[in-house]
Amino acid sequence: MTTRGVLYVHSAPRAMCPHVEWAVGGVLGVRVQLDWIRQPAAPGTWRAEFSWKGRAGTASELASALRGWQMLRFEVTAEPSAAAEGERYSATPELGIFHAATGVHGDILVPEDRLRAALARSGRGESALETEVQKLLGKPWDDELEPFRYAGEGAPVRWLHQVV
Repeated sequence: MTTRGVLYVHSAPRAMCPHVEWAVGGVLGVRVQLDWIRQPAAPGTWRAEFSWKGRAGTASELASALRGWQMLRFEVTAEPSAAAEGERYSATPELGIFHAATGVHGDILVPEDRLRAALARSGRGESALETEVQKLLGKPWDDELEPFRYAGEGAPVRWLHQVV
């Protein structure tokens, strides 16, 4: 089964750009050369985005290849397919990585066990229920990435196809 998605590199220092391309190319199995443009939300950084097509699980592999890199902000999305839910990964240096399954309309699907755990933490007074729900929906990541998303409107998108 194949799916498609988009990788948004919201901000990366210039020296990191070729490393991002190598990591993404390693996952996709093709040489990758992104069209980098300046990121006005963080002077001195660059942004790029492209659409990809590959087997289910490619979004996870892309996020894993880029995760943990300091000073890198990115998101990876994958559309749902007949064999798998969609996915969304968001990463920031401050918050780390967020993952959620998404439905056919892009809504975040929260598993029952994660809801029960959030209710339990709230019930024990460890945190407010509203805070727990916001984390389940990725709101802290959305809040941090929103200025970078806005700054990137109008950026070019390139389609890359994974060799399967």
